[in-house]
Amino acid sequence: RFKAGFIDLLFPPRCMGCDREGSFLCPSCAEKLPRLLPPFCLRCAEPISWGTLCERCAHASLAVDGIRSPFLMEGAIRQGIHQLKYQGMRALATPLAQLMADYWLKERPWTVDVLVPTPLHSHRLRERGYNQSALLAKRIGKELHLPVAPGVLVRRREAPPQARAGSAEERRAHVQGAFLCPAQSLAGGSVLLIDDVCTTGATLDACAVALKEA
Repeated sequence: RFKAGFIDLLFPPRCMGCDREGSFLCPSCAEKLPRLLPPFCLRCAEPISWGTLCERCAHASLAVDGIRSPFLMEGAIRQGIHQLKYQGMRALATPLAQLMADYWLKERPWTVDVLVPTPLHSHRLRERGYNQSALLAKRIGKELHLPVAPGVLVRRREAPPQARAGSAEERRAHVQGAFLCPAQSLAGGSVLLIDDVCTTGATLDACAVALKEA
């Protein structure tokens, strides 16, 4: 606690939305967070105008049983994710994970046994120095009092960053067969996958395929 306070004196935290000094998320920006509100697809969480499933999920179901996201990728959330992911701001994992945990505690869409972060390929992990999804999962696990299993999923094939992929088909092709679950310890369990961003659900779906195969 003393160390954290000393660092805050030298490098005061700034709001990830407006860059105001004092905290990583100021009250004003917290009120404006772009929350994902119904109606959205109950399978992939894609915003929809009506119904319970989007057109894609109505015709081709995902391997992942369901996706939930507290926010849209806009405003302060977008700023925070980019700072965490690309600018080395690891400290932002704590407030972002707290927002995710608060959403889960409020909504409780499923009962889960263990948290598993989506893995990075070893090359990407060496370049970045950390896996942002693992940082989020660790903090969320503490808040939800759930175990975190960061090593049960392995990314065995490197692919271009999903953010650079154009279509949903390209995203699915990039990650098809890219993940492996060598562990057998999760058999019969319910797994909550943790990732920082979901666009088409391709990465989460590929992870779910590997987990279910194991």
